Amino acid sequence: MQLEIQRPGEYSMRAENAHAHNDDRESTSTTVFGFWIYLMTDAMLFATLFATYAVLFTSYAGGEGPRELFELPFVAVETFLLLVSSTTYGFAMIAARAENRTATLVWLGLTFALGAGFLGMEMHEFGGLIAEGNGPARSAFLSGFFTLVGTHGLHVAAGLVWIAVMVGQVVAFGFSETIMRRLMCLSLFWHFLDVVWICVFSIVYLLGVILNG
Repeated sequence: MQLEIQRPGEYSMRAENAHAHNDDRESTSTTVFGFWIYLMTDAMLFATLFATYAVLFTSYAGGEGPRELFELPFVAVETFLLLVSSTTYGFAMIAARAENRTATLVWLGLTFALGAGFLGMEMHEFGGLIAEGNGPARSAFLSGFFTLVGTHGLHVAAGLVWIAVMVGQVVAFGFSETIMRRLMCLSLFWHFLDVVWICVFSIVYLLGVILNG
């Protein structure tokens, strides 16, 4: 039998590496938990906006309602873009865990392009409504609509900035524990926006047109 003799310096180095690895895991767990708390507060914000919109939904002030103002095929394309962007981000995370930098950057780029397309269509919709005199000051219904949908749009814009920052960090630093932690938090944020938009599409647009009909 051969006994392996460890030098004191080697044992100390292994102990330090194990301790650093444990610290990274604890830091990741703490960060992700804290981010979940943030998402819960954001969910409360959107719940409040949905409740406000529900109260103001029939207050048209003599103006037009959802059936006259909303174009469901247009909004369906918006929804498709955001849903697909959530899928592409999932592929980005798979590539990141495999430490495939090129694939990660490609999938992040596609996610950014789809999110930008969604935001561009939303701004086009807002611009068209305002140009026709149906801005947020036209009625309580439109005030609630612009506030709810606009708040989601601001979150998407923040997500796009975050994606752009992460692209730069992946290029510069690769897949360190810190980078993976940030990508994971961004994943939670982006999928959260997807869920909120499904609620917006179902309640504001789809149900609005049906009830207003």
